[in-house]
Amino acid sequence: MAERNTILTSEKHSTPSSLNPPSRIICHVCHKQFSLYTCPRCNSRYCSLQCFKSHSLRCTESFMRENVVEELQHMQSNDETKQKMLEILKRLHLEEKMDHTDEEDDCILSEETAQKILSGVSISLDDLSAEVKKRFQRAVASGELSKLIEPWDPWWLKRSARSTSLSKDGTQLVQPIVEQEASSSNQDDDVGGHSREIPPGPEGPLTPIKKLLLSTEPSPLLAVHLVDILYSYCFTLRLYNGDWQSDATGSAMVVFGVSSVLSQGGQPETVMEAVSYCLEKTCSPGYRHMGGLQFGLGLITDVISLLSLGGPAIICALCDLQRLIRAGEGELKAEKSRTLRRSETRNKLKLAERKVYFIMCWVHEQPGEAWSSLAAIVEAERIKVMEYNKDRTSAGVKNNAGKKGKVSIEEMS
Repeated sequence: MAERNTILTSEKHSTPSSLNPPSRIICHVCHKQFSLYTCPRCNSRYCSLQCFKSHSLRCTESFMRENVVEELQHMQSNDETKQKMLEILKRLHLEEKMDHTDEEDDCILSEETAQKILSGVSISLDDLSAEVKKRFQRAVASGELSKLIEPWDPWWLKRSARSTSLSKDGTQLVQPIVEQEASSSNQDDDVGGHSREIPPGPEGPLTPIKKLLLSTEPSPLLAVHLVDILYSYCFTLRLYNGDWQSDATGSAMVVFGVSSVLSQGGQPETVMEAVSYCLEKTCSPGYRHMGGLQFGLGLITDVISLLSLGGPAIICALCDLQRLIRAGEGELKAEKSRTLRRSETRNKLKLAERKVYFIMCWVHEQPGEAWSSLAAIVEAERIKVMEYNKDRTSAGVKNNAGKKGKVSIEEMS
């Protein structure tokens, strides 16, 4: 009764005036303003959106529900639509069945292995079934797993690498604490992470090259050998996505597999000879999945970038390579099984480490302009390789066209 009296009161016209015409009605909700709208469900008069929302929650919810139900009724599928959907589902089911025809039950992870993964315990290849192991190795060889990994951003391509500097004796410069904090907070090219930082230089002073040599002058071929070593370093870091620490021994073996100077005591006499050997290894079946010749040309560009940065950056790269080889040697030393082959590998790693250190000391004593000249020579050789590959591709296309034309002539005769 009270509600009815309220409604009657609100509908009562106020005293007419020029600012208050007799046809206007007071809002049923706030009773303060003139009503401007009417609720489509209960015909209540209201003045604003706030009053509409608060005048009756059940009223608005009921109104929206009825609209939704009505819309859904219009959307009900007919027999033709249902038939189309069934056909689509059947086709998808057949395609899925064909994709899994070659898969066997032993392709599924065992319950024990699945529990290890869920509990965060590391698993090895021995935990996988024969079929799963085969599929995993096939995915690794084909490079399929590389799609799941975020590409690594090489440190030598960062803006901060251009300002790499070392002390006069070749050691890492000590930065004040304030500068270290500023550099750590500055995320110019780094997306914060220690794995993406520029590798530090030597911890101790580098030995003068004269103390390491039996002869009076170093070999003039050391610049060529440097190209070979830097290529193997860039190759290994690209292959391991910058994280050689995850498998130091494997990384060292990759360096050996690419560098003739470090693994076989090679003595390339020209930059083209060194580059050709490295490209041949890059295009070999073991590493072809990385991209073949195009990947190799990209690595040559990496070497050019490192050389263009100057001596301090080259020394940091060689120092990082030295740490890589040492870590691989340490892992082999820590293994319990000591075979003759492992001993030979450790000796090779020690010899390679000494070679890297020798090259590092030689680089430290070279003038700064030497690296821009060497980078220009490597760039010229890269262009030659590209032109040679382009000519060979064109010749192959012409030969194929000639063979087709010859066959056509023979068929006509």
